[in-house]
Amino acid sequence: MSEAAPGSGRVGATRVCSAEGKIGRVGATPACSADGKIGRVGATRACLRPPSIPADLTAPATVIPHSRPTIGHDDAERVARVVRGGHLAQGPEVASFERGLAQRLGVAAAAAVSSGSAALELALRALDVGPGHEVIIPTYACDAVYHAVTRCGATPVLGDADPETLGLSAADATRRRTARTRAVIVVHPFGLAVDLDDFQALGVALVEDCAQTLGATRDGRPVGARGGLAACSFYATKLLTTGEGGAVTGRADLVARARDARDYDERTDLAPRFNYKMTDMQAALGQSQLARLDAFIARRRALAARYRAALARAPRCRVPADAGERHVYYRFVVAIESPLTPILAHLERRGVTARRPVFRPIHQALGLSGYPNAERLWAECLSLPCYPLLTDGEADVVATALLEAL
Repeated sequence: MSEAAPGSGRVGATRVCSAEGKIGRVGATPACSADGKIGRVGATRACLRPPSIPADLTAPATVIPHSRPTIGHDDAERVARVVRGGHLAQGPEVASFERGLAQRLGVAAAAAVSSGSAALELALRALDVGPGHEVIIPTYACDAVYHAVTRCGATPVLGDADPETLGLSAADATRRRTARTRAVIVVHPFGLAVDLDDFQALGVALVEDCAQTLGATRDGRPVGARGGLAACSFYATKLLTTGEGGAVTGRADLVARARDARDYDERTDLAPRFNYKMTDMQAALGQSQLARLDAFIARRRALAARYRAALARAPRCRVPADAGERHVYYRFVVAIESPLTPILAHLERRGVTARRPVFRPIHQALGLSGYPNAERLWAECLSLPCYPLLTDGEADVVATALLEAL
């Protein structure tokens, strides 16, 4: 899901944000904003908001956004070198990013594309998914998963959620499998690498959706390395960003088919192809980000541990257990046995932006019923701010505000 995040920085001990997201640098520490504008001003981060009188005098002076990209000076310089070089479209930087990504995931190949949605679609097309086929997908997931299936002409079959992992229920997927089932898309939800054994037992093609879980491992293997194909997303606030972008990863022969379909130009036939290419500017940013992915994940895990300790005895609130290397905490999701609307309102009054981790289950948009687990998760689950630029002090503000609301 796309969401806007204000720019942010620090002046002394206070974080301030500008409405337009303009940023300066104060010294050697990177300043970051939602629109990626970067500069330098002294020794700490700064992003100044012009003085104004708030419409609501009780409103907080600053707001902690739900998500925020992690962009630094090295990222900007890497992109600037590409701009100065003059080769902006798909080229050598894309090829280099693909090699680095494949190596990191332990797979044979990667094809960088324009978005995570494009990656899902091309993965399905590489598997010859089309009209007359069914693809099992989770209802408790982003709409992009549904649209990827329909763009191929296939029929999405919604599966209920697993209340423990928050991902697709393998038991429910098994129940919904038919002779027309061509594939299953397994979303690794909110940073958690789920077990794939029961999904592989379905005997159909498996596509891993790693949009929220890049860098997680399970049983010593990275996500994206178990199925034949995987799809990644590099949206602005994902674990690794290229602004917009994605990748298809996995078996070399299948990735080659996805790579062929991402570009229609100068082909001798008229097989279905698209303009789903990534630019060298995006790939340069991706390489700079990939080099720091481990540091990003370490910070997310530290924040998760801080939340876990602060909320351990919170009433009517269940926090995720420590899952070790299996979780990279793209989202820190808690389950609350109370109506969420007043809790969200209280957090907003305290300057904290929280979200439901899924805007709404897909079956609700289709007017369907029979998905009790997804309905309960949608009613109870709340995603708290959790990203590398979030400070310990800000995490404490978030936890305190939630405890007040409970």
